[in-house]
Amino acid sequence: MKLESLWAAAAAVAGLTAICTSSHAAEPLGKGMVMYMQMGGNAGDGATWARTNGALAAGDAFGIKIIEQYSAWQPEKMLEQFRQAVAAKPDCIEIMGHPGNDAFEPLVKQARDKGILITVGNSPLTKIQKTYGSKGTGYAGVDLYTGGSITATKMLEAGLKSGDKALVYGLLGEAERGQSDKGLKDTLEKAGVKVDYIEISAEANSDSSLAVPVLTAYLAKNPTVKGIGTQHGGVTSVIPKALQAAGKKPGEVIVGGIDLSPATIDGLQKGWITVTLDQQLYLQGFLPVMQCVLSKRYGFAGLSINTGADVVTPKTIKELVPLIEKGIR
Repeated sequence: MKLESLWAAAAAVAGLTAICTSSHAAEPLGKGMVMYMQMGGNAGDGATWARTNGALAAGDAFGIKIIEQYSAWQPEKMLEQFRQAVAAKPDCIEIMGHPGNDAFEPLVKQARDKGILITVGNSPLTKIQKTYGSKGTGYAGVDLYTGGSITATKMLEAGLKSGDKALVYGLLGEAERGQSDKGLKDTLEKAGVKVDYIEISAEANSDSSLAVPVLTAYLAKNPTVKGIGTQHGGVTSVIPKALQAAGKKPGEVIVGGIDLSPATIDGLQKGWITVTLDQQLYLQGFLPVMQCVLSKRYGFAGLSINTGADVVTPKTIKELVPLIEKGIR
C-alpha cells in the first residue's frame, strides 16, 4: 500500500474514533437512569468497600445515579430495602440472594410489573434468574459451590490431609448462599478430612467480631484441629485473633477463607491465613450497573458472570496490596 493510502486510512480511523468518542462523551448510555444497589455488609467494611467502589465507578462511566443500600448481611433487611427501592420506582434494582428465591419471588414480580429491571449480585437466585433472564436479570458473583471447592482444594494442597480434623464455620442454612460452604465441606470430606461444622449465627453474620469467642472456644475443646475453613469474608478476617487467643502459632492451623479485607491481608502476610478466595468484588459492583444500562437501553438478556477467579496466598498477596488499598481488589 502506498504511503499516501496509509495516511488516508489512518486519518479515516482517527476521524471515526473522534466521532464515536464525542458522541459517547455527550450522551452517556445510562444518562437519566437511577439504580438501587444492595451492597451487602456495612459501608466501608472490607467485604463491601470494593463492591461499592465498582458500582460508583460504573455509575460515573455510564451516567447512571446509584443509590447504595447496606444490610449488614441481614436477609430480612434486604427484603425491606427492596420494598423501599420498588416504592421509589427506579429504572433498575440489584438484589442479593441471601433471603432466597421464595422470599424474593413475589416481590420481584411486583417490581417487574412496574417495569423495573431486576438483576442479582454476590449470591444467586437461580429460579428468578431463569424466569426473568430474557428481561435482563443476570448474575455477577462467584459460582458458589465451585468457589468453596476451590478454597478446600487449596487447603488440601497446603497440607491438610485424610484423617486430619477440620472445622467448617459457615452458612449452610441460608438458601443458595450456603452452597459455598457446602462446596468447601464436601470437598474436604471427599478427601478424607474429618469435618466438624458450626453454623454462623445471625449476630456473628452481621458483626464478625462475635465469631472470635466461638472459634476460640472450639479450638480450646479441639486442640488437635488442623484446619479451619469459611466462606464468610468478615469471619475470615477475625480467624487470626481466635488462633492467637487459643495460643496457636502462624501456620499451625491451615486456614481457608474468602475476600481481601485489611485484616485478612495482614493475616496472609503474617502467615495466619493460608489461602483466601478472591471474589473480585469490584466486578460485583461494576457489572450489575453495566447489566442494567445495557438491558434498559438495548434489551439485552441477563448475563451470568463468575467473578471468582482464583485464590490469594501469602506468596501472591504483595502484588495486589496497592490495588486493595485503593478499594479495587
